[in-house]
Amino acid sequence: MAKHRSIRAGLTMALLAAAALTGAAPLHAADTGGVPVVQVAASEATSRFIPLGIGKSVAIDLPADIKDVLVADPTVANAVVRTARRVYMIGVKVGQTNIFFFDANGKQIAGFDIAVTRDLNGVRAALKQAMPDATIRIEGVGDGIMLTGSAANAAESQQAFDLASRLVGDGTKVVNGITVRGRDQVMLKVTVAEVRRDVIKQLGVDLSAGTSSNPVSFNTQNAFSAVGQTLSETAFGVSYKGVTATLRAMDRAGVLRTLAEPNLTAISGETASFVAGGEFPIPNGLSCDTTKSPPVCQSQVDFKKFGVGLVFTPVVLSEGRISLKVMTEVSDLSTDNALTLTVPGATQSLTIPSITTRRAETTVEIPSGGSLTLAGMIQEKTKQQINGVPGLMQVPILGALFRSRDYINNQTELVVIVTPYIVRAVAQKQLSRPDDGFADPSDPSTALLGRLNRIYGDPGNTNKPAAADYHGKYGFILD
Repeated sequence: MAKHRSIRAGLTMALLAAAALTGAAPLHAADTGGVPVVQVAASEATSRFIPLGIGKSVAIDLPADIKDVLVADPTVANAVVRTARRVYMIGVKVGQTNIFFFDANGKQIAGFDIAVTRDLNGVRAALKQAMPDATIRIEGVGDGIMLTGSAANAAESQQAFDLASRLVGDGTKVVNGITVRGRDQVMLKVTVAEVRRDVIKQLGVDLSAGTSSNPVSFNTQNAFSAVGQTLSETAFGVSYKGVTATLRAMDRAGVLRTLAEPNLTAISGETASFVAGGEFPIPNGLSCDTTKSPPVCQSQVDFKKFGVGLVFTPVVLSEGRISLKVMTEVSDLSTDNALTLTVPGATQSLTIPSITTRRAETTVEIPSGGSLTLAGMIQEKTKQQINGVPGLMQVPILGALFRSRDYINNQTELVVIVTPYIVRAVAQKQLSRPDDGFADPSDPSTALLGRLNRIYGDPGNTNKPAAADYHGKYGFILD
């Protein structure tokens, strides 16, 4: 019998809790089998939320006379009863608590859920003054704040975040939930032009003399140490009475031109990159399986990129201005400082080239359609060495027979032109491809005239040109 009474009491308490949460009428003693009824006099379900700032207050007028006041945490908020129906609630420190008011019969008059946060009126006033057209709201979350609403661009959102962080004093306590209404897209047109000029001159004389009857002989071979090797095997030899003179001379001039014009489009605030070049392998180790006989070895190879590279991050500011962070790089393979490896058991050695790099990085603010030029990147390197027989190479005029001259001059100039544009999406019909209108020629035209393609016109009428105001050849022409 005692077990049945405990089960009945448990069911009664569960029903009472459900009635309190759902707002249902309390059960009578007849409904609970004679067990006394427990009622929830006040709870958060019937409370009203009120935000308060630290040191701020709010005055509340109640519909009935106050007899009793319950403050859950007086260190967070306090309630001061001014009259029988008016009360002042004051925020003390950051936190949450609740306050309940009861009448003379113990019935709840009102309940309030208090959240005390930072005083945000100063931050609201500062944002309103700095950005009067923005719809940005500020809400307190514990010891921090959260920015919500919408901004016209990413720069306006960042400005609101920076201002709130400065006023709060700690940027980690500011949550930026601002939505950017329209994120602009920026197209970057880049022109990378480089011209490199190399001049190499080598001049030297090798002398050799000696006979079988004369125990004294000499042989001079002057090396070209500036370049590291003789670039030409062409030589002129003269022999007279056992003395042989070999003249080695070489003059080389070279020009290298690099041109790249990449176009990239990126959303404001995002980063885009471009690379036009290649990759070359670099040995990174050798792994061998010694469990097999003979051991099986496999080389590990990494690849290093070279060519023309571009990385940029645009941020669209107000009035069409663009804050642009751009980094461009031009790299080439070079035999200077190259590394030569000899693989055991291999008949040939492995040469790993080096990379010559020209890199520029900057952050500027320019309008849409304006151009930024990175110029003045001029490099000139001159190297000259003279090798010869000590003493004899210092003799005027005749000393040229006992020395060699090696001369190198390298000149490089790099110019980068960057032009950003704020762009919008276009229809496909407004775009064109390089092969639009391309047509293969007929067999007689190819066999007799050597043509590889036809000059095209209006697809609808082959006798009518595509542009009526243009006279002459037009279209896809392959030379």
